[in-house]
Amino acid sequence: MEISKYTDMIIMYVSQYGLKIIAALLIFIIGKWAVKKLTSLSKRLMQKANIDQTLIEFSESLIYFLLLIMVVIASLNALGVNTTSFIAVFGAAGLAIGLALQGSLANIGAAVLIIIFRPFKVGDFVEAGGATGTVEDVNLFSTIIAPLDNRTIIVPNSSIVGGNIINYSNKTQRRVDHVFGIGYGDDLKLAKETLMQIMIDDSRILSEPTPFVAVSELGDSSVNFVFRAWVNTEDYWDVYFEMLEKVKLTFDEKGISIPYPQMDIHTNKIEG
Repeated sequence: MEISKYTDMIIMYVSQYGLKIIAALLIFIIGKWAVKKLTSLSKRLMQKANIDQTLIEFSESLIYFLLLIMVVIASLNALGVNTTSFIAVFGAAGLAIGLALQGSLANIGAAVLIIIFRPFKVGDFVEAGGATGTVEDVNLFSTIIAPLDNRTIIVPNSSIVGGNIINYSNKTQRRVDHVFGIGYGDDLKLAKETLMQIMIDDSRILSEPTPFVAVSELGDSSVNFVFRAWVNTEDYWDVYFEMLEKVKLTFDEKGISIPYPQMDIHTNKIEG
């Protein structure tokens, strides 16, 4: 009698839940397989569209996670479990996690904007988020910038998107700007011709746009010239610093002075 009773119970539960369990397992197995296929397909489509690899990896993980949640919910529904409460729990948990990680989520959103709009790429020399240097990496949370002294600066992506971004590598050419002053007693025409000749003699300085030298100011202690020369971006810093040295040495050779700020004081002797 006891054996018959348990057998009847097993048959009852199997007949009642067996098909549901089998259906739930089939939905999960087939759904998981379909999720992998869809995720792989979306990845291939993004790669064909030449979307940045960082965004592809992020999107792939997000798509897989969201689709898998849908498969799990469908499996539980097939099993007869009321998933309404689960959805409410997931929603509340998602809200709590979002509030707790709002800074990190802001960085992820900023990373997506950087990847989509491409204000810079790896290898560019930029000024962004309070740091200046070469971009070494852009990940979901931060951008790695290496300044000229070979340090490593990790800048949150939200700080970059929230401020000005100066990309010094975006253009193929840059302009070198200097201001040089000569004394009021020096030959103005000779100084101007000398500055122009220095630019003409340097093969790195482009002939188009034309180099430019002109008097910009009659200062308190000097007559000031603007010195503007266009170069290829990769030559910018070499030309920038070498021009300072070249102008000083050439001015010394030609007897052209570079004055420094000074003040003349006149005294009157009062007879007693």
